Amino acid sequence: MITYIIRRLFLIIPTLLGIMLVNFLIIQAAPGGPVEKVISQIKGTDIEATAKFAGTSKGDTTSSKQRSTGQKISDKYRGSQGLDPELIKTIEKQFGFDKPAHQRFLLMVRDYASLDFGDSFFRGQSVIELIKDKLPVSISLGLWTTLIVYLISIPLGITKAVRDGSRFDLWTSAGIIVGYAVPGFLFAIFLIVFFAGGSFFDFFPLRGLTSENWESLSLINKISDYFWHITLPVLSMTIAGFASLTMLTKNSFLDEINKQYVITARSKGLSEKKVLRKHIFRNAMLIVIAGFPSAFISILFTGSLLIEVIFSLDGLGLLGFEAAIGRDYPVIFGTLFIYTLIGLLLKLLSDLAYVIIDPRIDFEERNV
Repeated sequence: MITYIIRRLFLIIPTLLGIMLVNFLIIQAAPGGPVEKVISQIKGTDIEATAKFAGTSKGDTTSSKQRSTGQKISDKYRGSQGLDPELIKTIEKQFGFDKPAHQRFLLMVRDYASLDFGDSFFRGQSVIELIKDKLPVSISLGLWTTLIVYLISIPLGITKAVRDGSRFDLWTSAGIIVGYAVPGFLFAIFLIVFFAGGSFFDFFPLRGLTSENWESLSLINKISDYFWHITLPVLSMTIAGFASLTMLTKNSFLDEINKQYVITARSKGLSEKKVLRKHIFRNAMLIVIAGFPSAFISILFTGSLLIEVIFSLDGLGLLGFEAAIGRDYPVIFGTLFIYTLIGLLLKLLSDLAYVIIDPRIDFEERNV
């Protein structure tokens, strides 16, 4: 197993490179960019913005050669007509766009090898500091939501499989249908209206992960304050996540219950509990464990994005979304790198969990 783990760790490197390369090419092909954004700002603030990036431009003193160069630049960047080409070159150099795309990618790979993600284009802060500030919020939401979803979905799915067709199965299926139909952000608004100072009760805070005086609180009060703030966001994300996992668990167990080895185990006189625990559980749980990495990453980023906005939680999902809208490339690739690395490591952990649940699985013999 050690050999398999080492091999998988080494495979993370080319996988990261491939994902970063594909996304780099997509970003290069996408319209707009940081240079265009600054040009649009200059068009709106003219003298002030020009002084910021050029500093020495005074009047229209461009030569015929500069006008010719400016014409080429205007073809390259939308909205750059009438701007001094030297100013455009200064902006390009500031963002590193004075180099060809392949050189920019190689420089990025070199820096990322030492976990140097550079500085944000527009936030005036290093990307690694931004990620350190935002990651605890997203990790908190993702971990607690995933934990609660699994604690609810697995027992519920197993019970539904064992009692398939009963009233319990039918009533819980109705709740699952609601979970499928209602998006998490709508449930979040519902919770705010009813429990966060909306039209009814004011039991929970509306924004933030902690109170303003959190640093001055005792340890016990810090813990209680943290859970007080995170209750509604986690509930909002849980309602959207438990439905699919519950049905996955149920269908997985139903598939195993009807197999021949289960019938044989029953014919030997084993009780239903022993059949379920010793024979069905470890086989049926494999597919559930396999879905953990994707479920956690989905909850961590896509699932938490609107929840972070609604509850004013400044997390990594919101940071990546704002960076994509603002064409802040260092933040985009920095968050992408972190998400990809977390996902690959979680996938490795899920493989290890396979072996723990079913020792018959040997990845080294399968040469995976």
